[in-house]
Amino acid sequence: MTITSQGSSQGLNQIGNKISELRDRIAHHQYRYYVLDAPEISDAEFDSLFRELRILEEQNPELSDPNSPTVRVGGAVADRFQKVQHQVPVLSLANAFGEEDLHRWRDRLLSLLPEDEQARLAYVVEPKFDGLTVVLQFDDGQFTLGATRGDGETGENITPNLRTVHQLPLQIPVTEANGRSGMQPPERLIVRGEVYVEESDFLSFNREQAEKGERTYANPRNFAAGSLRLLDSGISAGRPLKLWTYQIFLEEGLDQSPPSHWDSLKHLRAFGFPVCDESRRFDDSEWEELVGFVSSWHELRERLPYDLDGMVVKVDLLAHQEQLGFTGKDPRWAVAFKSGGEEATTKLLDIGVKVGRTGAVTPNAVLEPVSIGGVTVQAATLHNVDYIEELDIRIGDTVLVKRAGDVIPKVVRPIKDLRNGTERPWNMPANCPSCLEPLERPPEEVATYCVNNACPDQLVRKVEYFVSRGAMDIVGMGSKQAELFVDTGYVKTLADIYRLPWVELEEIEGYGEKRIGNLQLAVEDSKSRGATRLLTALGIRFVGNVVAELVMSQFDSIHELMEADLESLSEIEGVGPKIAEALVSYFRLKPNKLLVQSLADLGVSLADPDRKQEPVAQAQPFSGKTFVITGTLPTLSRAEAKARIEAWGGKVTGSVSAKTDFLLAGEKAGSKLKKANQLGVPILAEQDLLQAANSEE
Repeated sequence: MTITSQGSSQGLNQIGNKISELRDRIAHHQYRYYVLDAPEISDAEFDSLFRELRILEEQNPELSDPNSPTVRVGGAVADRFQKVQHQVPVLSLANAFGEEDLHRWRDRLLSLLPEDEQARLAYVVEPKFDGLTVVLQFDDGQFTLGATRGDGETGENITPNLRTVHQLPLQIPVTEANGRSGMQPPERLIVRGEVYVEESDFLSFNREQAEKGERTYANPRNFAAGSLRLLDSGISAGRPLKLWTYQIFLEEGLDQSPPSHWDSLKHLRAFGFPVCDESRRFDDSEWEELVGFVSSWHELRERLPYDLDGMVVKVDLLAHQEQLGFTGKDPRWAVAFKSGGEEATTKLLDIGVKVGRTGAVTPNAVLEPVSIGGVTVQAATLHNVDYIEELDIRIGDTVLVKRAGDVIPKVVRPIKDLRNGTERPWNMPANCPSCLEPLERPPEEVATYCVNNACPDQLVRKVEYFVSRGAMDIVGMGSKQAELFVDTGYVKTLADIYRLPWVELEEIEGYGEKRIGNLQLAVEDSKSRGATRLLTALGIRFVGNVVAELVMSQFDSIHELMEADLESLSEIEGVGPKIAEALVSYFRLKPNKLLVQSLADLGVSLADPDRKQEPVAQAQPFSGKTFVITGTLPTLSRAEAKARIEAWGGKVTGSVSAKTDFLLAGEKAGSKLKKANQLGVPILAEQDLLQAANSEE
């Protein structure tokens, strides 16, 4: 018994050492990938290490660790967020709106510091990130607590959600970061940081949400804040959240702490925290250079992939910070520099609506023209009805409008103090402004829809999407041409793109022989794009390029896809019930079936070019037999099984019926197996299939 126990203990120790080694290696590679953007191994190699760790942790739950890299996938669901009392107050900053304010701030510093200290005065200038402030606590090098700023004294415990942010080290120091052995973490370290989202990630997320008819966010900051306050950390893990750290609040248990803020930033980097490289240090003798650097922050903002709302200037020496102290809720030793170059206030003259290709009806602000960043802005997005209601935006309001780079201007909020009583609330119209058909808002969705497929505005958007590069890629046909051909009546359905009256186009100004010839050639070339591109081009909700590729990997043609049922589509990895329902609903409608048939009659290929079958020279044991595949097979993927059945002369369909000859069933076979038993359809296992084929050869 003693020997067995000792053996078990030794085995567990070996497993523990292996798990610890894997955690260190994965943390190292995550730091290289997410913080340094300099990976050392391929994604496949990293995935292999991650899978190995996850399996060992699942097999040995007693060795679990809340800071293991595997927690980044999230999954914990909270009932609510607990309140956290901050050990150090998380203060806001006073603002400087221009160079004069900045000069006055410096003059106050000089007046408060003794003359012998004024010569040592220095500053650190940092970007002011437009995200959500977070407070991060580490005990003996382990991440133990993450909280929101809240009111500065009390925040909310969002530790599980913060663990899903890849830039956040879950234990410090990260070996790669410190670059030397012997660096010990403090007994307690409390760090201030900012969770943010890059503009491109924000726009992609909102675009996908809008296509699904689900909630969109007003701006990247709201997106970051909303993502960190989700009760399900598994959902937070799927959001593209990133982190910068920029201040040490507390560092206990070290013999020597950094003497300056600049050294603190170096200290954070050495531990493995992400620290922005755009910060600069200036001596007081370089004050004019500092002012010039701060005043040009818009140039920095233009080249960074994330949003800023100014710059922060801090006194560098921590001893000076302590001497200067605080005034009310603001530290005297720091100031936020802002300017209004990217924002402006103007009058909201009206609210109109725009109909998209999916029928989604989006409200847009009609503005009194205003210059923002050198560009005259007359319109801005208002996202959806909920956004307008939540902010209480009214026609006639003076509103704050924001424009960052080339992003579409947006109404940030109304200036309610300027209301005079003439402002009036806005309501979504009951009927579509384009076709006058009633609008509908599905339950639990933020979007309102025009459900009339013949709606002219929808048709223009659908044609734009159909001919776009990611779809049928018809060169020379864009938004202007789509609008022209719909307005002239040449295009009443998508199939009419292939029926354009080329001779009549010569009567349109700007359409000469060469232009018409090039367009005609582009339209003809698009016929051979294949099923994946065509499925994308149809503009079915939730079905973009990636989903179309997943779906068409399981079907030989659009015709075959049209016959698929909800169950068979839901079983495709990466598809799921919502997408499956959208596909089935689309192809269930007669006009959509007629559209696909019309496209086929006009020569548009309904199959992918690389899916053409080579002539089969082998025996055909399943000639004329119809198969359905369900469940997970022991050695063959579904695609491989399908290919073999077809090579042996059989046909594979998506649903079981009285015409089905065999059901090929693997593990976790669902309702198809039940239906096959009810209909008396013979059931084959993978081994039965292979043996039957071999016996007939």
